[in-house]
Amino acid sequence: SPHIVKHHIFWYNLGFPKPPIGNQVRHILIIFSIFLFSFISISCTSSSSSSSTTSTDNTTTTGLFVTVGWEGTILTSSDGISWTSRTSGISKLLNGVTYGNNTFVTVGNSGTILTSPDGNSWTKRTSVTSKSLVGVTYGNGLFVTVGLSGTILTSSDGNSWTKRTSVTSKSLDGVTYGNGLFVTVGYWGSSGIIFTSPDGITWTERNSGTSNTLVGVTYGNGLFVTVGQSGTVLTSSDGTTWTSRTSGTTEDLYGGVTYGNSTFVTVGSSGVILTSPDGTTWTERTYGTFENLHGVTYGNGLFVTVGNLGNIYTSSDGTSWTTRTTGTSNHLVGVTYSQ
Repeated sequence: SPHIVKHHIFWYNLGFPKPPIGNQVRHILIIFSIFLFSFISISCTSSSSSSSTTSTDNTTTTGLFVTVGWEGTILTSSDGISWTSRTSGISKLLNGVTYGNNTFVTVGNSGTILTSPDGNSWTKRTSVTSKSLVGVTYGNGLFVTVGLSGTILTSSDGNSWTKRTSVTSKSLDGVTYGNGLFVTVGYWGSSGIIFTSPDGITWTERNSGTSNTLVGVTYGNGLFVTVGQSGTVLTSSDGTTWTSRTSGTTEDLYGGVTYGNSTFVTVGSSGVILTSPDGTTWTERTYGTFENLHGVTYGNGLFVTVGNLGNIYTSSDGTSWTTRTTGTSNHLVGVTYSQ
């Protein structure tokens, strides 16, 4: 039976059937997964989102939503309503997906990187790391992906990748680009970490002011917003100085955060969805599910969030949500839109 470790949302599966993803302690699972990987010789399928951060650097005549997840699952949709399964050619778990330079890029465990010009046909790229990759974004003509042990890779085209000298051995989960700055977030021991870079190559650590794990980060309306463990929300106008905000929930916001329609939306454990017009004041939304949500994005006038057992929900305003049929029971982790 497959041994699967999901870094971003902290879960294991040592056999079928697939269990719902629960709120587990991230640090213990990562250490334990490395131990198992080193000492158990079995057929191993694993991979590691970004926070579902999308880039606005490129436009296409027809936008496309792409979501990725368990066992190499990739689904696409032109409207967020009807979804089509695509062949990824791998069985590893995919975590992050983004779009830029007319190319979709998805990343996962064991250094997995796939690219696609249209979301339909995917090509596996040679990776320069065996570390699990968790988040990926595009900005300023550059793809940046981050992952375990402070791994940072960059690429101008999504095909050829360069490993950058990491300034940390800590694990990085989410990455975004805005206002001329890359921002990546993660955790180490009992503290959330934040690094910024003007070029994706040279990185500077910033004081997060929180002891909670940070998972997702986005940029919108002149503001960086990062979210994480126990309802943690931090905001920054410059990526350097961060302010803690009251989210109103103790649920883990492990599904990341996005911005669209003048609204920030973050999702997480037990189906929690929060919205904010300014990143400061947050409101919890009710829509009738307790399944964990792992990714969220915005495109074509629609918010799309994905989660356990192939669940996808859409909303035009972040307040009222509709369940969509996906045709898969595999857990979905990352989602993006080609805009």
